[in-house]
Amino acid sequence: MRQLQVEIDRVEHPLDVMERLAAIRDWIFDRTATDEMSVSVSGRWAEYHVAFTWIEDVEALHVACAFDLRVPDRRRPEVLQLISLINEQLWVGHFDLWTTENAVMFRHALLLPGGADPTAGQCETMLRVSVEACERHFQAFQFLLWAGRSPQQALDFSLFETEGEA
Repeated sequence: MRQLQVEIDRVEHPLDVMERLAAIRDWIFDRTATDEMSVSVSGRWAEYHVAFTWIEDVEALHVACAFDLRVPDRRRPEVLQLISLINEQLWVGHFDLWTTENAVMFRHALLLPGGADPTAGQCETMLRVSVEACERHFQAFQFLLWAGRSPQQALDFSLFETEGEA
């Protein structure tokens, strides 16, 4: 299939919207390059490192949310099985194992074809969904790696919700 080449003049760089939002919300961020930006978010279980990247070729705003959890090589098969179980339940985005760092990360992309600009709401939702997915499943990776649970047990334990207070 041949692609139609069309030059698009955007009103502003898509990451400018994210940078403005981060400044308004007083989030710690760094615009490392024209097409890259990182935001630090403190969660309940970990500090999350969220990287936003503008991918011009496909006109997509990509988000990758990682947390400090290194996967030993011998545990990779189990972690990959857990990631598969988690991804079956997600409506938006997916978890990956970044092989060069042996790190777990959540990824998602917002397609903006034809010069569409992202809204502040879309950018904030991308960040929120990414952090919420990591917060929801962080303990599953902990149960697997540090408590020796099977991938299914780790997922079941992490999704167990209590009601009320003791």
